Amino acid sequence: MNQVLFHLAFPVTDLAQTKTFYGEGLGCEFGRENQYSLVLNLYGHQIVAHLTKEPLTPQKTIYPRHFGLIFTAAADWEALLTRAKRQNLPFREEPFLRFADLLIEHRTFFLEDPFHNLLEFKLYRYPEAIFGGREYAQVGDRV
Repeated sequence: MNQVLFHLAFPVTDLAQTKTFYGEGLGCEFGRENQYSLVLNLYGHQIVAHLTKEPLTPQKTIYPRHFGLIFTAAADWEALLTRAKRQNLPFREEPFLRFADLLIEHRTFFLEDPFHNLLEFKLYRYPEAIFGGREYAQVGDRV
């Protein structure tokens, strides 16, 4: 199969704030833009910020809605973590280790953009757990 890229559209209320958080903060490159939307390159995947006039409210917890990346190299995950801290990006959840000593063990942290969109960044100890580990019922912090 040829390379397949992920696409996600998400709501924002201000494109300048979007550029600051995603561009300066996360290091996304900008693509096409108009007065209503902005295409961003998030580590080779296309995410598109669309302006909305609907009220955007924060979720009480990180579930059910969030998006992000799974890193396959510790150095890359740590580099983004360092960048997020250096850029003073708002952490919804600080870095922590989930499911220690299990096949599904992974490091993770959550950021919250200015529009209450939650982003999770993961690094699995065992790459086979990304899609495997069916013998485990744990998905996130809910069983």
